[in-house]
Amino acid sequence: MNSSQKNTLLLLFESPKTVFTMAGIALLTGESREGVLSKRLNYYVREGKLQNPRRGIYAKKGYNPEELACLLYTPSYLSLEYVLQKAGVVFQYDSCLTCAGYLSRTVEADGKEYRYRKVKGEILADTSGIDNKGLINIATPERAFLDTMYLNAEYYFDNLRPLDYRKIMALLPIYGNKRMEARVKKMFDK
Repeated sequence: MNSSQKNTLLLLFESPKTVFTMAGIALLTGESREGVLSKRLNYYVREGKLQNPRRGIYAKKGYNPEELACLLYTPSYLSLEYVLQKAGVVFQYDSCLTCAGYLSRTVEADGKEYRYRKVKGEILADTSGIDNKGLINIATPERAFLDTMYLNAEYYFDNLRPLDYRKIMALLPIYGNKRMEARVKKMFDK
């Protein structure tokens, strides 16, 4: 391994990120020749120093799947069933990571399923109720609840107690949907 290869690997491991795109690695390392960079990264994958969960995506061992979910399709944020399950609003276990984004698609990477649901651009652009935890964008339980109501009017929620009604009402105008507002008020009997 020559010194430029060592530098590339060192730069990747010094970065707080655990998942990288080819373009991101090129910016990080300053390597403008795509063929050279591709060969180098594929060498690291063969040697077991990096993982390649999906074409064009490289990751450190033990990478964060939530970070990968936010990187596969940008802009997107973790939401829907994934967040509701973690918050205790939905009890049915699903290992799939669900995101709201600019397209609807299901992707498998490294044995995990990533499901993206399309929301309107105005909703996606509004960051109210979305926490930026370093390299991960994740909806609050209230935002995930509203995203789910927006995409599936008939969705059944097991437990609404973890949700803050005031936060829900503050986020509701993002969706601009009177029927949805009426359904939410009816669910909370207010």
